[in-house]
Amino acid sequence: MLQQTTVATVAPRWRRFLERFPSVQALAAAPWAEVAEEWAGLGYYARARNLHACAQAVAARGGFPDTVEGLRALPGIGAYTAAAVGAIAFDRAVVPLDGNVERVTSRVEAVDEPLPGARPRLAALAQGWMAQAAAVARPADFVQALFDLGATICTPRKPACAICPWTGDCAGQRAGIAETLPRKVAKRARPVKAGVHFLLLDAQGRILLRRRPPSGLLGGMLGLPGTPWREEAWPLREALEHAPALLPWQALPGEARHGFTHFELRMTLLAAVAPPGLNAEGEWLTAEAASLALPGAMQRLMVLAEPVLAHGLADHGAAVASGAPRASLLGGVE
Repeated sequence: MLQQTTVATVAPRWRRFLERFPSVQALAAAPWAEVAEEWAGLGYYARARNLHACAQAVAARGGFPDTVEGLRALPGIGAYTAAAVGAIAFDRAVVPLDGNVERVTSRVEAVDEPLPGARPRLAALAQGWMAQAAAVARPADFVQALFDLGATICTPRKPACAICPWTGDCAGQRAGIAETLPRKVAKRARPVKAGVHFLLLDAQGRILLRRRPPSGLLGGMLGLPGTPWREEAWPLREALEHAPALLPWQALPGEARHGFTHFELRMTLLAAVAPPGLNAEGEWLTAEAASLALPGAMQRLMVLAEPVLAHGLADHGAAVASGAPRASLLGGVE
């Protein structure tokens, strides 16, 4: 959970997760839908899929592997996580390369090659410190001390060089460039993608949700039905082809935005009331239950839906199911 989420958010969720899945075996035996429900709102849902698959692999083999190579073979375990678990849990003589270790290493060794290209060299230099007798004798303590050095002393801005135990050996500090390291290649602007989603309410005020495909972004999570996400704008006529039913949909005001690692998502929301007897694919949940089950991106859409959920659909948007020419939801005209 802490790989991409703050401690303040994770602490109560971690306790709740352990109450529901108190062991690796319990997590392995749980249906994916229950794991997805417990992960809702934490983001980066591939972590939950990998965690579930990893628990199943560990349960199947009868316990955790205790080598870096064995850990690396588990689903969802990359080089950093395998090295961190190997060093801290099993005292393996390996140095994980996280942001803190990258920063400390680049400064101590005055590596001015920019990231991400410098990572192989930084990894090799950091691993070299494990050759010290004290580090080999206590790998877990050494690795955690290295993490803490970067987090509390060798900080991104205004490092506390005066109290750093390695200041005498820091080539970056001697050269007066420590605070400028590590260097990074300028990031390119993230592309923008567009999506249109549908809020379908039944007579009881419940919302139709559908489970997304198991792979891809938000894989296996519940969500509001909608179009795929793409860089081109969605004309209404084309967007309505993805609606759960042919109904007089109303466009709700506003736009929901959500940032993913590689792109920014902008979504609009159409709403309609299901007629009696409508057979629509998906699950009907109350607004409260939906808010608990939906991932963060879909929570943004629920904010747009709040007036409709509170007061009903009338007068909350413009009807878009007529035959007249209509403006595109995200630019252009049909």
